[in-house]
Amino acid sequence: MGSIHHNKDALMTHQTYLSDKQAAARYAVDRAAIWRWCKADPDFPTPVKLTPGTTRWRLSDLEAWEALRAGGGGEA
Repeated sequence: MGSIHHNKDALMTHQTYLSDKQAAARYAVDRAAIWRWCKADPDFPTPVKLTPGTTRWRLSDLEAWEALRAGGGGEA
């Protein structure tokens, strides 16, 4: 029963979504670069299609990707 409650809480969690324009501004690149990264970088977050014609990235996914890249240099 506790896990059901946990899943309900997870579904109710507020998600922030960014457009390609907002994601591009976050990384100081043009919008086309965001789409290139989607195709070229297997670690780059997959966009979410919210409605026809509305594709967004979860901010939490982008932040996780940033953390992965920041740790990618490897600390010895």
